[in-house]
Amino acid sequence: MLDDISCFVEYLREVKKTSKNTEISYQRDLVQMCEYLEGLGIREADKVTKTSLNSYVLYLEREGKATTTISRVLASIKAFFHYEFSVGKIKRDPAELLKAPKVEKKAPTILTVEEIETLMAQPSGRNAKEVRDKAMLELLYATGIRVSELIHLQMADLNLNIGYITCRDEQKERMVPFGREVKKALTDYLDNSRDILVKGKDSPWLFTNCSGQLMSRQGFWKIIKYYGDKAGIQSDITPHSLRHSFAAHLLKNGADIHAVQAMLGHSDSATTQMYTAYFERTAAHR
Repeated sequence: MLDDISCFVEYLREVKKTSKNTEISYQRDLVQMCEYLEGLGIREADKVTKTSLNSYVLYLEREGKATTTISRVLASIKAFFHYEFSVGKIKRDPAELLKAPKVEKKAPTILTVEEIETLMAQPSGRNAKEVRDKAMLELLYATGIRVSELIHLQMADLNLNIGYITCRDEQKERMVPFGREVKKALTDYLDNSRDILVKGKDSPWLFTNCSGQLMSRQGFWKIIKYYGDKAGIQSDITPHSLRHSFAAHLLKNGADIHAVQAMLGHSDSATTQMYTAYFERTAAHR
């Protein structure tokens, strides 16, 4: 079955144009499934049954794997056997009727306005790194963009005069406005810090790490964790916490849900509606 998995991964790369990380994730999940099935004496894809796959799912549950992990593994399994069926390697798809475990949605971490203000006050030094950090935190909270969008912003995506940024993905782009505080922080960063960080080199990125390279998600996660601890915030703060807080605070103050949906880039207003539901739940428990 390992040869079939290799062919499937090649199909993902050549036809589906998936990322390297996606290929690695699929391959890891499928190789681990293959090792389990081989322990049952099943070495060919056409010998796999729904019962044997259910047995593997139960094994993952006994091992204490999180429901999110099991759901991801099942997605890999379903994609693999769908591919096997479509190319004629198997006569039936044993994964077709497999159901993923229900994932209990964790309530989003939403900071109070006071916590946000305390967090924003933490990068108070005058070195290039703290000026950059201040600009990134202010922009993230004021626009509600995703951290991946933040670190991939290019200089060309910023219109400082009018006050908006342009965020893009494979399917669409959206313009998100920001206010005077963000403009002040960005101006300070561009005038006094960015050239120091990029070390005089020509870089397209609006924000870079201290080596002048594209910042990683993990790198920014460490930044926000550091300032969250420094601010004494007890909540489990992540970069996404600022996105949640941005949306929740706007809606609590009467912003139109469709306007907030557009700024967040949600395709469905039901996703944005969860922030309104959050405040209804918290109000009911007071």
